[in-house]
Amino acid sequence: MSRNKQPFEYAFVAALVLAQAVGHGQEREPLGKRIAPTVLPGKGLAQHDFFYAGEAKTRDMYIVRAGHVTWSYNDPTGKGEISDAVLLSSGNILFAHQFGVTLITPEKKTLWNYDAPPRCEIHTAQPIGTNYVIFIQNGPEPRLLVANLATGKMERDLPLPVGNPKSTHGQFRHARLTGTGTYLVAHMDMHKVAEYDDSGRQVWSADAPDGAWSAVRLQNGNTLVCGKVAREIDAKGETVWQFTSADVPDYKFDSMQMAMRLPNGDTLINNWVNQWNGNIDPLSAPVQALEVTPDKKVVWALRSWSNPNLGPSTTIQLLDDPGVPEKAHFGRIQ
Repeated sequence: MSRNKQPFEYAFVAALVLAQAVGHGQEREPLGKRIAPTVLPGKGLAQHDFFYAGEAKTRDMYIVRAGHVTWSYNDPTGKGEISDAVLLSSGNILFAHQFGVTLITPEKKTLWNYDAPPRCEIHTAQPIGTNYVIFIQNGPEPRLLVANLATGKMERDLPLPVGNPKSTHGQFRHARLTGTGTYLVAHMDMHKVAEYDDSGRQVWSADAPDGAWSAVRLQNGNTLVCGKVAREIDAKGETVWQFTSADVPDYKFDSMQMAMRLPNGDTLINNWVNQWNGNIDPLSAPVQALEVTPDKKVVWALRSWSNPNLGPSTTIQLLDDPGVPEKAHFGRIQ
């Protein structure tokens, strides 16, 4: 008798959940479409301590330790989206939020702020020690800027090439300093990555046919580029490793933005969700990040859309061994 009753019960529960979602105006994935495995690998929020932020309609950032949110920043009324954020060893937070870049304390007091001029945007920023911030200003005349926090002056103001000077929003998202003091820039609208010295001279470049939302230089000298796929390329621009959505057919994982190589050799890749395309249904939203081994086995899947709702994912900074993110230099600036 129980075998005959179970299908009816499951159908009833599924219909009830669907009706509740529709009643709240939520859009749902078609029944039967795979979003993620029922049981996700890893320990959920407890897998790593991490700092988290993402491009969304509200400007939200979180610190998660031992599986719980221990700090949060929420700005529902401001303007712009958080495309880049860094937690410093001091506990201060530097973040680029489309129309400016800001440095705050853990108590959310503003220590420094730079507003983007009209028709310009800022989507990436990185600290250099405690006195400087390097960032890119999208706009009709794109610039690579290094701000001196003490004096308020720009120590570097260098032009950058773009594919379309009139398309401010589509020019740049992510850039990072290398261990040799150069600046690795993902040219989103030119489908390439390029490396610049502190005089603005291009010293290396490579094509990124799948797009370039972000790029970081690895310890082995290769470059990890993330666009439609996450791709590790060597100095000649040749692919030595890549990860695509086809490598994880059990997951909806089709909007990668940033990828990072972990000390253990795994790769952590975020999976962004476009909040402007409609409401995000917590019941059918995809995972926000995957950690995969070199042979592309998933060892951690992050999916947290309620209790807590971390929101869309763009940047995840692991804090297991936090190091000193501001220990960097750009040429002689350090």
